[in-house]
Amino acid sequence: MSTPYESADLLLKLYDQRREPVLRAAREWFFHRFDPQSANEVFAVWIGSESASYRMVTTYWEMAASFVAYHAIDPAMFHAANTEYVAVIAKLGSFLPELRRLSGVPDYLRYLETLVLSLPDAEVRLSTFRKYLRRKTADPGPPAKA
Repeated sequence: MSTPYESADLLLKLYDQRREPVLRAAREWFFHRFDPQSANEVFAVWIGSESASYRMVTTYWEMAASFVAYHAIDPAMFHAANTEYVAVIAKLGSFLPELRRLSGVPDYLRYLETLVLSLPDAEVRLSTFRKYLRRKTADPGPPAKA
């Protein structure tokens, strides 16, 4: 189990990575322009021309969730310092069983899904993010600056 200092240090490093221009652009695309309506649409993006942006966001948050699962980051501290990871599951959660089947990866985003669903108010948070994401993809506004 990590110490509070170690958790904080790793969280700051993760935050610093989120500010990296390519990841920032991928996050902007994922949350403001990517609006899948089915697992097949998600899978087509996953293996298509925008695959890099899709994979960058999903693997970033899966990696961060794995740090929590393996006790490198304290779960309470992670939850207190982040919210965006919930939005990934809000966007993809209903598609995960089919994505796992289509991809042949039975544990795809398992750490992230488990982390989100471990929240005592997970369904409330997911519902809030789904509403937010619907508004953002309907009117994404200007692109975020790097």
